[in-house]
Amino acid sequence: MTSVSLVGPGEGPIVLDVPAPAAPVRVPTNRRYLMCPPEHFTVEYSINPWMDPSRPVSTELAMRQWTALKETYERLGHRVETIEAQPGLPDMVFSANSGTVVDGKVLGARFRAPQRAAEADHFRRWFLDNGYRDVVMPECTNEAEGDFTWTGRYLLAGTGFRTDPRAHAEAQEVLGVPVVSLQLTDPRYYHLDVALFVLDDDLIAYYPDAFSPGSRSVLRRLFPDAVIATEADAACLGLNAVSDGRHVVLPVEATHLAEQVARRGFEPVFVDISELRKSGGGPKCCTMEIRD
Repeated sequence: MTSVSLVGPGEGPIVLDVPAPAAPVRVPTNRRYLMCPPEHFTVEYSINPWMDPSRPVSTELAMRQWTALKETYERLGHRVETIEAQPGLPDMVFSANSGTVVDGKVLGARFRAPQRAAEADHFRRWFLDNGYRDVVMPECTNEAEGDFTWTGRYLLAGTGFRTDPRAHAEAQEVLGVPVVSLQLTDPRYYHLDVALFVLDDDLIAYYPDAFSPGSRSVLRRLFPDAVIATEADAACLGLNAVSDGRHVVLPVEATHLAEQVARRGFEPVFVDISELRKSGGGPKCCTMEIRD
């Protein structure tokens, strides 16, 4: 065994024991992200099993955690754009749910929950104000990168709780990429991005028990070398992670998952998202990737 010192959100490094054999050399690529500060974050309604309006929520702490996440991306060399938070939209911080961008084409969102519906138009206007003209707002319910995950080859598309399965065909037509439909079955993992994330080209991590038997078979065929997450990995929203091809930004509690990705040659980078998790969100939920 060899000890690997990783970046943690608090004082001092987090040390993991990783087997000594050489892993593949991973090369990061610079990314561009769109984020929204949680200036109005709270939990005042419940639209997923994580949300409990009776629990205390600190907007100040959520803001500190979000700022640390943003600064982590910038320290890793990524470009972060921001959109102005709007009063009355406490979940707007979860920008990943409001757009899917592939090759400069933008497919907007249509939320299932009426409490979030107004978010979609704010993001639509952001794209238009920033020079995007190929912006399509969907006819079918589609919660964007919450349920759409671009691998570089396929658009993995989740359904079962939020996104209408008909939105998968709509995404294929608008974005012009092949779509693979996946059925989610566990209400705790109501979006694809809390059950699966892309590490690098043709390599994903996922929690099998979040998916139907047929979808698990599809994932095994497409990604036979995938990192398989445990129940504990999923339960701390460890799979709501962001990879740039080398660095993997994930919740500080996801130590087992971090060990697994480190064995594959990636560098885990821990962040604390405990307050944002009260609304069922983590690093990826706060991060829309803009792929021009």
